[in-house]
Amino acid sequence: MQTELITIDSNQLPIIEWKNIRVVTTETLAKGYGASMKNIQANLANHKSRFVEGIHYFKLEGNELQQFKRVPDNIGLVSKYTSQQILWTEKGAARMSKIVDTDEAWSFFEKMESAYFNQKSLPNDPTTLGLPNFLDPAESEIAWAEQHKKVQLLGVQVQQLETEIDCLQNLLQVGMSPVQFCKQLNGVNINQVNLFLESRHFLYNAEKDIYKSHVWRVQAYSRDKYLTESPYIATTGFGQRQCYKIVLLKKGASWLYQQYLKDKLPMKKDWNGQFTHEKYGQVA
Repeated sequence: MQTELITIDSNQLPIIEWKNIRVVTTETLAKGYGASMKNIQANLANHKSRFVEGIHYFKLEGNELQQFKRVPDNIGLVSKYTSQQILWTEKGAARMSKIVDTDEAWSFFEKMESAYFNQKSLPNDPTTLGLPNFLDPAESEIAWAEQHKKVQLLGVQVQQLETEIDCLQNLLQVGMSPVQFCKQLNGVNINQVNLFLESRHFLYNAEKDIYKSHVWRVQAYSRDKYLTESPYIATTGFGQRQCYKIVLLKKGASWLYQQYLKDKLPMKKDWNGQFTHEKYGQVA
């Protein structure tokens, strides 16, 4: 029997690990992404070049499969007649959600990312992780004093958050694109902003011709939450074509600003290391 289950929406995920990596089954992805198991299997077969065994998934056969079946917590997960089993890593589950590309798939992976893949069970003795022993009066008193400091720090962080909100109100204008917003942030390499958003699955390039410039579109996951888009006809050296202006929403601006403060955005080589900003003149 399973010793622990994690519930996401109405789906109960048994905790499975292989080679000390937390993984999920094809059945779990199918249920969470609103797809069939055959659809998930077909996606893997049709996009084989995008998935690397040992990084995005594990394919268990023969002795490895028997070893997996013998783990007490895994009993019942795999039919005794199954000759192979696919186990998906966090990276593989993320890539599959991108291929399925529905709001349901994006939402389920986002919840699974925080509630399943990034959660680890505590050992029986928490002190092995450096946690305080509250049965010891002296250690308990020290722990409470440190907690008081954390509460004070939280108050400072709340003030910082209020300051950030004020900054966003001053920086974000209606109709502003992510590039225009980031142009106000000191040191950001604005030529790399859309590529960064593509790497985080907020945007995708709809232009299939590698010799033509990007045509950015908003992914289903982020549409009308972080970003939106408005179509227009552009005239280029290749003639007229359909393009889209990417428009930043408040939630998207907040997320971008947080990435900036965490030094996650692509920065210029000559950046002076200071996180400052200035008011943008106008929206084109």
